[in-house]
Amino acid sequence: MVKTCNDCGETLRGRSDKKFCSDQCRNNYNNRQNSESSTYVRHVNTILKKNRKIMEVLNPMGKCTMHRDKLTAKGYNFNFFTSTYTTRKGQTYYFCYEYGYLPIEHDLYALVKREDSVKPKGITFSEV
Repeated sequence: MVKTCNDCGETLRGRSDKKFCSDQCRNNYNNRQNSESSTYVRHVNTILKKNRKIMEVLNPMGKCTMHRDKLTAKGYNFNFFTSTYTTRKGQTYYFCYEYGYLPIEHDLYALVKREDSVKPKGITFSEV
């Protein structure tokens, strides 16, 4: 039985369990297999980074109020965020990394910057 390379179809020589004729073919094959999921992840990460950058530019002091129209005009996508935080009063903040917003009345949003997000509590860098 003649085995062929899973990428280019060339006849394989050597070990009986060999699947690729070269490292290049192995890399090409695996990159093709992972490209669909990688493309989606890259797309979502691009949106998240853009959202974060918009809030960083509009909120340089770490706390302000902004109208929804201004965020939307800059290209903010409200469908994507990295985490939420619900207060004791039941208000939910939506965060893109360390920058977040709280919807308040009349399409206004309270923009905030969470200062403790750089290093998770209880973990020192030597433990990571």
